[in-house]
Amino acid sequence: MSQDGVNKGRRTLLLGATTAVGAVGAGFVAVPFVKSWVPSERAKAAGAPAKIDISKIEPGAMLTAEWRGKPVYVARRTQEMLDNLPGLADRLKDPENTVKTQQPAYADNINRSIKPELIVLLGVCTHLGCAPKYNAEVKPEPFDPNWKGGWFCPCHGSRFDLSGRVFKGSPAAINLEVPPYMYESDSVIVVGVDEEKA
Repeated sequence: MSQDGVNKGRRTLLLGATTAVGAVGAGFVAVPFVKSWVPSERAKAAGAPAKIDISKIEPGAMLTAEWRGKPVYVARRTQEMLDNLPGLADRLKDPENTVKTQQPAYADNINRSIKPELIVLLGVCTHLGCAPKYNAEVKPEPFDPNWKGGWFCPCHGSRFDLSGRVFKGSPAAINLEVPPYMYESDSVIVVGVDEEKA
């Protein structure tokens, strides 16, 4: 074909129009795709720190809250409960908290907490993810004749002391996890914010 019958201006116009329509189409496809990567407001709220009012927790009692879709156990231990902790070391799998990823550095102590009387734990059994039940009363139990209080997982029988440390003979291999948390005031803790980084 000869070049005499070709309108170069028209060809340039059609090429430009086609490119513009293609770019607009690509934009319409790309915007929802990119927006799907941005977390929704619901997802942001689920991952946000959780403020918990601890002022009404009586000594020996526990409160359950939620953070990132998981239960958070907050228990106020009595002095008697705290006094029982050192005597349990020989019955525990990991009395020294050797798995350092299970608690922030400020909770790497026998109490596994910032303040001795208040323990904050994720309420998820480290065996298969069930929710252990709080059983603070010091009395013989069918699952442990020398029970000194703690959490018992009814799914498979894992037992944890009042610091969330796992007993020998339990299916769970590691202690309950201590989430990052800090005190906003004497009556409010914030779970999900690390005290060392705040």
